[in-house]
Amino acid sequence: MESTLRTLRISTEQKQELIDVTSAVAGAVRESGVQHGFVGVYSQHTTAALFVSERQAALMDDVLAFMSRVVPDGLAYKHNSPEFSDCDRQNAASHLRSLLLNHSVMVPVVEGKPALGVFQSILLAEFDGPRQRTLQVQVLGNAL
Repeated sequence: MESTLRTLRISTEQKQELIDVTSAVAGAVRESGVQHGFVGVYSQHTTAALFVSERQAALMDDVLAFMSRVVPDGLAYKHNSPEFSDCDRQNAASHLRSLLLNHSVMVPVVEGKPALGVFQSILLAEFDGPRQRTLQVQVLGNAL
């Protein structure tokens, strides 16, 4: 059984955006030599998240619009108030949006590749950018 850990650093450019990290994760799997097993990807941030979805421009716009409707900016969040919090970023909505998704994804590895469906991609959801984000990619399985 082989196990490798790789750190990915992703620079985001907007306050909210979705970034396809599938090719970087596939590269980590390829470099690991694992042919059959699992790859886990973990975001080390509380205002960013990971999920698997179709990467289609209109859908990505819909996802971001949905998140903004479900967790609107500008409400009287305690996290944004100096009376209740020492955070000066005013990013309560970003924290709450990330809670609706996950901070990790796990995908099977088959024949040395992440076993994603035809339309599936691994996406990083940035809710408090622009920032430098760190993802940990753990590959575990059998090398042939």
